[in-house]
Amino acid sequence: MAVDEDKLNAFLGKAVGDLGAAMSAALVLIGDELGLYSALAEARLTSSKLAERTGTSERYVREWLANQAAGGYVEYESATDEYYLSEEQALCLANPNGPMDLPGGYSIVEDVFQVRQRAVENFRSGAGMEWGEHHPCLFEGTERFFRAAYNASLLSDWLPALDGVVEKLRAGARVADVGCGHGVTTLLMAQAFPDSQFVGIDYHDASIDTARKQATAAGVTNVSFEVADATSYKGSYDLIAFFDCLHDMADPAGAARHARESLASDGHCMLVEPAAGDSLSDNLNPVGRVFYGASSLICVPVSLAQNGPALGAQAGERRLTDVMVSGGGFGRFRRAAETPFNLVFEARP
Repeated sequence: MAVDEDKLNAFLGKAVGDLGAAMSAALVLIGDELGLYSALAEARLTSSKLAERTGTSERYVREWLANQAAGGYVEYESATDEYYLSEEQALCLANPNGPMDLPGGYSIVEDVFQVRQRAVENFRSGAGMEWGEHHPCLFEGTERFFRAAYNASLLSDWLPALDGVVEKLRAGARVADVGCGHGVTTLLMAQAFPDSQFVGIDYHDASIDTARKQATAAGVTNVSFEVADATSYKGSYDLIAFFDCLHDMADPAGAARHARESLASDGHCMLVEPAAGDSLSDNLNPVGRVFYGASSLICVPVSLAQNGPALGAQAGERRLTDVMVSGGGFGRFRRAAETPFNLVFEARP
């Protein structure tokens, strides 16, 4: 069989780039933990100056800097032998409120290596793995990585895209945030709308503990957190939200149905899911690659652990419509907003 040298070289070039990224994953986490990115965001530094500022070994820092510069994560000025972060790099590597918290994403990557052997067994058996069985770095990484999108869009774009929701929240509404994790979205909404009452709900005890501590630290009093699954929580609500979690669930249709039954007659359900098209071909892109990777090792196993349908992180609008309308009983369902990483839907009774 004849080999096309151009295609071979193009593939090898891509593979080498991916290999370099994989080799650098641990170094990104090290740079975050040791404050190397934060120091470089503040000043141009030689390797020795960076090591001095961060209390680290210059020889290790020198090699770390070379790796980061080669990957385009750090800038290098050869004339002065100094390294620094551009404004854009600093926003993503040294600013937890920037457009993306990249080290948080790499904490998720750290978890998938922690569970690799379990994943091998699951691939063979078809078994699942509960969210709480993952390494704690997943919970922290998920909070950090997704928080950036919520900070950027939830209050300014997503809630205003829902018909009349902001007005209800300002006047005083009851809100349930189902699958709230560490409560990032719950606290954002509670701080923005002090006349409304918010309940964060998650079946993972440790996440609820963290959410309660963060609420106390922030001094937010119009919020509470409870351990419950998506089909057993109590109460009547004006708004029920699912942020990047419905596709993980054992019974997404049951969760949608319970939300429908728990809503006021004129209530709203907000569904935020990873951006995806309805066909595989639509999702064969860099964003889809990230989501399919996380889905293989995190999302699908969580659903399969309880014999769920394993929608996966690239479920797409057509399948989500079926879950919410046919399965959940909602009468109206529409796409209200979108970003390169998320689709936002509004469901009404």
